[in-house]
Amino acid sequence: MSSILRRSLRLLELLSSHPEGRTLSELAAEIDVPLSATHRLLTELAECGYVEKDPRHGDYTMSMQAVSLGLRYLSATGITDIAQPALNRLARASGELVRLAIVDGDQLIFVAKAQGATQGILYDPEMGHTVTLSCSAAGFAWMASVSDEEAMRLVSKQGFGAPSDYGAAAPTNMKTLMTHVHASRKRGWSMTVDIFAAGMNSMATVVRGRDQQVAALLIIAGPMSRLTEERMTTLAPALLKTAEELSRASSVSPMFRIRARDEPSTSRSG
Repeated sequence: MSSILRRSLRLLELLSSHPEGRTLSELAAEIDVPLSATHRLLTELAECGYVEKDPRHGDYTMSMQAVSLGLRYLSATGITDIAQPALNRLARASGELVRLAIVDGDQLIFVAKAQGATQGILYDPEMGHTVTLSCSAAGFAWMASVSDEEAMRLVSKQGFGAPSDYGAAAPTNMKTLMTHVHASRKRGWSMTVDIFAAGMNSMATVVRGRDQQVAALLIIAGPMSRLTEERMTTLAPALLKTAEELSRASSVSPMFRIRARDEPSTSRSG
């Protein structure tokens, strides 16, 4: 990949996390490129319609054209038509937020959701974000489906999140993390208690696609005042049943078929 293309994509990645916009100097510092070169990249992206410049303040923002690419892709894969009814049913049954994260190489990305809570705290993070494997039920469930060596490789590549960004019980080292992974493997599904976010709990299991590869993760998340450990245990059969339903339907959507990572090993240890 050329340095120009790499830097251009990096600019789009940065702008996707800053809808309020970023200045030229901020973006140049982020990608460690001189102001003049950064300005040229942004100008070309703007000419192609992927970046906009605020004429009043000079800040750069991602355009809706860039956003529409992802939305059109999701629509074309049929993921909403296939998964949404099942997510809606599970959300109604659990009364909590239900999400689907797709395996994309060595990472998980939220692509669909259904909100089951009708009152009280509504937990609803942004879609399109990459899942932090070391601090999430989705990450624990995914790592439990591969070998310990592969699980540690995935986390080592992504890194541990900053403790201040997650719940008080978030793992900060590999030993603690693998304890959660082993428990998830033994249980058949994962759970987090005050880990992914302060005061929030979650549970997850894998959705298998073509050739039984893990193609996605199905998650239920909510405030720990409602989604207690006891409640998660009660909801486990419904979670597993919905995951199986999605697995059976996975052959219909190309997203489930082409996004799954080719796993080098499915052996278990620990």
